[in-house]
Amino acid sequence: MSTVFFAHGKESGPWGRKISALADVAREAGFQVESPDYSHTFDPDERVRQLLALAPEQRRRPLVLVGSSMGGYVSAVAAERVAVDGLFLLAPALYMPGYPAEPRCRARRMTVVHGWNDAIVPVDNGIRLARAHRARLHVLDAGHDLNETLPWLCETFARFLGEVRAD
Repeated sequence: MSTVFFAHGKESGPWGRKISALADVAREAGFQVESPDYSHTFDPDERVRQLLALAPEQRRRPLVLVGSSMGGYVSAVAAERVAVDGLFLLAPALYMPGYPAEPRCRARRMTVVHGWNDAIVPVDNGIRLARAHRARLHVLDAGHDLNETLPWLCETFARFLGEVRAD
């Protein structure tokens, strides 16, 4: 079965509101869902190591990584080491102090979603990542958690998974 790995943000958990909603979308699309708990550490690179230890590259294709905030960093850096079919990043915490990597993501399809009103990760960081990878970019009238856009996120993620599966 195809797999989606979720990576939650720094202070959230593996089954928060956003991940739970997106996980339902993934299951409906026929994907197995994994959402590891990274809350034992605030070290983003330790979280990358934890994800890679789960050997996502050995899962059946298509393989999709989804990350929010610090989880966006985790997924993007992991996608540098493991070629993925899809990378879906929500307000990814990149180009910031404490997040040292400049990822060269290996993803066949990549989408970045960011909020104009993000007070934690500057929207320019999401734009920079999308530009560097020629990724699809959505900038919304939203804050960092993007929760106010959850119905739109679910619809967009469903389309994304359909495109990944069709590739």
